[in-house]
Amino acid sequence: MELKENERIDDLEFKNLKIIQNKDGFCFGIDSVLLSDFAKNIRNNSKVMDLGTGTGILCILLSGKTKNTTFVGTEIQQEVAEMANRSVKLNELEDRINILNENIVNLKSIYSEKSFDAVVTNPPYKKINTGVVNVEDRKLISRHEVTAGLEDFVHTASYLLKDFGEFYMVHRPDRLVDIFSIMRKEKIEPKIIRFVYPKRNKKANMVLIKGVKLGNPFLEYEDNLIVYNEDGSYTDEILKIYNKK
Repeated sequence: MELKENERIDDLEFKNLKIIQNKDGFCFGIDSVLLSDFAKNIRNNSKVMDLGTGTGILCILLSGKTKNTTFVGTEIQQEVAEMANRSVKLNELEDRINILNENIVNLKSIYSEKSFDAVVTNPPYKKINTGVVNVEDRKLISRHEVTAGLEDFVHTASYLLKDFGEFYMVHRPDRLVDIFSIMRKEKIEPKIIRFVYPKRNKKANMVLIKGVKLGNPFLEYEDNLIVYNEDGSYTDEILKIYNKK
């Protein structure tokens, strides 16, 4: 496959899956890999929406972790969506993954209510007026709530989800109160959370969340996930998630 300037093909080291990335753009991070593992028990034969798909990493990884599932990955940035679509073709997954170049806030005009069994998302973490702003538009849109906010992602997920459909998201612990408040407002009940720590003696810097639309109130905490050992090497669980153990 012909690559554009500054693009490369990365081996995901899982079921021979590969992905195209632009080294000067926004590449996927460990948060997407952890979310794909967290959401791997999505029921077989499900129709799944990935809100803000970026490189398409979630759809591609989950295609290898689930059976007979189909995916729609929605990405607002035309160049990024086009690159994700080429990754789909590279993996010969056209029959399972469709990349849609669209703002998630417009999906109501494209899909009817309750069209999907599950929604996954790795949304921008930062409010537009917080944190260091990256001057590159692609990274700014990926990291800051420029084109859609947290409320938009959860509201759209609720609209798309069937009753008792599953919602999976990775975000930052400092937004947890906002997240739960918005999820409850949108009738997605938080069911499972898992905190991710860079090291045992550090503060959590990610949280994995599962919700169920119209689910009954009951929140379960999974064991904390530690990324690095004290010597800087990956922990056994991270190695397992990366299929290196």
